[in-house]
Amino acid sequence: LLSILCLGNCQLHTSCGIQKCTTDFVSFTSHLNAALEDFDLEFCKALRAYSVCTYRNSKVCRGNLVYHSAVLGIGDLMTQRNCTRDGPTSSTNPEMTHDLCNYSGHTDMREHQGGEKTPPPTYLFCGLFGDPHLRTFKDHFQTCKVEGAWPLIDNNYLSVQVTNVLVVPGSSATATNKITIIFKSYQDCTDQKVYQAVTDDLPSAFVDGTTSGGDGNTRSLHIVEKVSGKYIEMHARYIGTTVYIRQLGHYLTLAIRMPQELVMAYEESQDLQLCVNGCPSSERIDQSGHLPLPVVGNLLPWGAAAHPRSGYTLETATTKCHEKMLVKDIYFYSCVFDLLTTGDANFTAAAHSALQDVEALHPSREHWHIFPRSGGGSVGRDSKFFVNLGLLCLILVAYL
Repeated sequence: LLSILCLGNCQLHTSCGIQKCTTDFVSFTSHLNAALEDFDLEFCKALRAYSVCTYRNSKVCRGNLVYHSAVLGIGDLMTQRNCTRDGPTSSTNPEMTHDLCNYSGHTDMREHQGGEKTPPPTYLFCGLFGDPHLRTFKDHFQTCKVEGAWPLIDNNYLSVQVTNVLVVPGSSATATNKITIIFKSYQDCTDQKVYQAVTDDLPSAFVDGTTSGGDGNTRSLHIVEKVSGKYIEMHARYIGTTVYIRQLGHYLTLAIRMPQELVMAYEESQDLQLCVNGCPSSERIDQSGHLPLPVVGNLLPWGAAAHPRSGYTLETATTKCHEKMLVKDIYFYSCVFDLLTTGDANFTAAAHSALQDVEALHPSREHWHIFPRSGGGSVGRDSKFFVNLGLLCLILVAYL
């Protein structure tokens, strides 16, 4: 150990690069305070960087006594501090911190190692809410039945499964009452963690009772309770992923942002992922990507016998949804659709919260709002959508 201290302060003339390794180690640790909680974490990171540096110089320093003393000293310090050999390291550039458990730092590290500028990672968004409405990673909007358990996401890093149940007796309308998420083990950042939420039980911890994965000091994976029993967030720094789960009324909503390269990291057998490929055509309620949306201001041409359970006319449903959402995008029309289908006003809050989650997590502001299609054309801010009320009636009656 005395050799390491000397190496940091003595004038040594060596033909190998051990002096540079030691100088970097001193730079990484000179500002650390042993009284702070993260001291051991940062000190271990510096030791690992020191060890990597000595390994790179092992051939040219083979006969150097100072080098061998440093190697022995590193081993002793790692044992004293309970440092693992594998894990995050301090960068070889003291001005640049490399943290293997921070996805946003991976690109910087690749740039540093390869010397080439790499583009920032691309993030994708997926959301599920309401009756149920799905926004895929490709920004396709669908309304589906999908009764029972279905995989939203299933890749090498994360699995998300939802269970949907019937909402109204005698109807095929479903909504989500259970969400199961598995964060798969990843290096030293986290061991496998399972989270499960069901209606009226939205916990702020994983099923094993913990609120974080891996080393608690790194916070590479942790749960934040925003509203007790109603709203939690999960932040997985090591895979650059954020998950929001809410309970609104008797049902759950989910929103997730994840890097594209990780979203696409799955095997051929994992191709049934609603967030990636959408709902199977046999499970779709919408028509070619859009809902059978009503014309604002008109009444549904049904009497009480035709639609006894909703309690909403097209006019009152539109007014109710307009209280929460001023922009008449697909979220607004989903709200109207859900009210006409179920009569449950909680679906208004679900649509509104789903749009808020988009604004918080979706990486592209210009894509926050999805507007109804005009004919077969593309979605546009000024596009209008008019549906014959007779057709709407037939579709909703068939759906119910």
